[in-house]
Amino acid sequence: MSTASMASSHPLSLSSDDRAQVEQVEQLARRGPGSLEQLVAGLDTPSWAVRRAVVGALARMGTPAVAPLRDVLSHRRDSETRLAAAVEALVASSGDVEGALEPNAEDPNPAIVCDIAQVLGRRRSRRSVPLLARLTVHADDNVAVAAIEALGRIGGGAAVDALLGALGSGNFFRIFPAIDVLGRCGDPIVVPALLGLLPDPFYALEVTRALGRTGQEAAVPALVGLLRRGNDALVRAAAVALVDIHEAQVQRFGGARAVQAALRGDGDMALLGRRLAQALSSADTAEKVALSRLLGWVGGQDAAAGLLKLLDGPDPAVARAAAGALSDLGADADAQLLQALRDGDSARRRVLLPLVGRRSASVPEILLCLEDRDPSVRALAADTLSRIGAPGAVPALFERLVDEDPRVVQAAVGAIQSLGSADTEALALKAARSSDARLRRAALRIIAYFGYPRGLDVLLQAMRDPDERLRDAAIYGLPYIEDPRAVDALLTAATHESERTRAAAMRALGQTEKEARITSVLLGGLNDRDPWVRYYACQSLGKLNEEAAADAIVALADDDAGQVRVAVVDALAHMHTEGAMAALRRAASSADADVRRAALLGLGVARRPDALPVLLEAVSSEDAATRLVALSAVAEYESQETLPALLRAASDRDDSVRSAAVGFLATRAGVPATQALVSLLGDVMLRERVVSALALPMEGRLPGLLTALEVADEVTAPLLVAALARMRRADARAALVQCLTTASPAGRRAAAPAVAALGTVEAREALEHTSSHDEDPEVRRACLQALGR
Repeated sequence: MSTASMASSHPLSLSSDDRAQVEQVEQLARRGPGSLEQLVAGLDTPSWAVRRAVVGALARMGTPAVAPLRDVLSHRRDSETRLAAAVEALVASSGDVEGALEPNAEDPNPAIVCDIAQVLGRRRSRRSVPLLARLTVHADDNVAVAAIEALGRIGGGAAVDALLGALGSGNFFRIFPAIDVLGRCGDPIVVPALLGLLPDPFYALEVTRALGRTGQEAAVPALVGLLRRGNDALVRAAAVALVDIHEAQVQRFGGARAVQAALRGDGDMALLGRRLAQALSSADTAEKVALSRLLGWVGGQDAAAGLLKLLDGPDPAVARAAAGALSDLGADADAQLLQALRDGDSARRRVLLPLVGRRSASVPEILLCLEDRDPSVRALAADTLSRIGAPGAVPALFERLVDEDPRVVQAAVGAIQSLGSADTEALALKAARSSDARLRRAALRIIAYFGYPRGLDVLLQAMRDPDERLRDAAIYGLPYIEDPRAVDALLTAATHESERTRAAAMRALGQTEKEARITSVLLGGLNDRDPWVRYYACQSLGKLNEEAAADAIVALADDDAGQVRVAVVDALAHMHTEGAMAALRRAASSADADVRRAALLGLGVARRPDALPVLLEAVSSEDAATRLVALSAVAEYESQETLPALLRAASDRDDSVRSAAVGFLATRAGVPATQALVSLLGDVMLRERVVSALALPMEGRLPGLLTALEVADEVTAPLLVAALARMRRADARAALVQCLTTASPAGRRAAAPAVAALGTVEAREALEHTSSHDEDPEVRRACLQALGR
């Protein structure tokens, strides 16, 4: 299929007829209010794309279009398509929608009033809260539910008060949506009202879920009580709710132990562990994940047994959660975990080995895993012995150096290098004289890593071996042994008939001390017939910072081999001559993408002011990989010109570029960098990353956050407070208390629970004062709620 036909068949592509109609809509929009009748007539056009264009045009027209759209809701209800499009246009309109719609809320047709409530709610119109509050007691249940949902979208104290009224209405059809909406509002004031419905079996399940969504610590004791007294469905729902609250507390305050403390302080832990384990059998995936986390916090043998069973399930998310919970259990799970390692199959061992703690008692079981038939288990066992620090296992690891699977050999070598031990040198020297080439190669790598002086003779002997891989291993180790014979051997190898050996020698010479004979050999390597020899010769001259070789290196800038051209740029980046810098600037506009990126990195390492314009231009490249490389180079500069570039990159169309930009801003000191990050909080896709970035305690971070909180709105205030709370530093805690007096009303409301979570006398006194003296009633209420009143 041709590219054109593929494009035309794409479900989001426009037909020629659609394109013509969309252009006609745009022309009508440009004529202004005079074309309103024609635009409104297009609200029920069959084409989704054309209809979206009509909706957008009417929304942009503002107030003149509001009345005709209102009339569609009131008098032209014969088409669901037209009604939906009119609602969308009113929601997005820049005009006075509230003023036009609110008088129609008394319409006798409930369907019309429902649409009006939906529009006002989706516009998040605080002006409409009194009207919507009245509609929650409308005679028609559908209208009341629409108003409840609208108030949930708007939020704020007045909306919550109206929703609490619906909760006490006694009307099933209104109570259920009110429970859901109140849970999502996150206001601590709703918790007591929800708890009041918890004993009612008719509402208990929905209330439990809503309590979790509030994220409020005040709900924890009641939810823990459900774990003991509730039926299986309530236990599962309470587990999910408790985990939701824990996660919300971590997000807000950077660390939370309220749920764990409540679980461990609530009577018989063994009984609680059994109750949670019993609920696993009928749980779905999300519930099993939550129950696993609670079992990890509760601990005990029943918890360990229940979690071990989950490791074999078909759902990877559940297995990961169970594994994490077993890790939390620590010593409580050791006996069962080690038993499972002894008796388990390969699949079980793959899951369990990462959970083994740093205890010598586990070494025998791990050594058994070194003999498992699955190579991935054997490799994981070697990694585990390295992680827990078991030098006594080194002899067993040497036995795995002849494993048929290269992954196991690699893991065993890494473990031996990590563990060391008194036996390692003798074992390595012995293995290096083996008749088994595989064992010799691995032993040479170990000798090279530790740089054993007694290993030099073994390395020199391997240099004479016909096996190229053995020579490679020996060459790798020679630079790390301080003996003139090692350098002599490398210089000899640099003229070897084998291209692979010459390349390895050129690479190794870059790890030695700079001296004339080494430079001479490397310069000769620049003219070698093999591109990889030229590559490593060029790279090593750069590592040795041999500036006298700059002209010879530049001469290879047009080498036929791409890797050599890249090595040229890399080498020049280590030099500081004008010629080297000029060559780098030329390479930054190379047609070869790899060369261009290497040059940009080199310019960034040099940090020369005259290179910055080249880097800033590359940040706007069409190629995402080039933009990413240029951005990392720009981030090395402290210049004021770089901050706008980083900020623009945070909105890049490529996610890796956006993430990198936020990361660079996160580690940048100064108030302007903090202000740049704060400006990104409006991007929902970046929000969590930005909050994490703001929580890094860089210089200028606190002043920048406090300044932002002075004008913060309902959306940004909780995020800024969360960043302060996550810092968990004395100066950040003081800043949180300060917010109760200096922040905007939204900032002061958001700060109240975070200040209460500090648990200090100073924090409580600040809340007491603000609860009595703040001019904003919502702030006073938030402080009283934080004080538990």
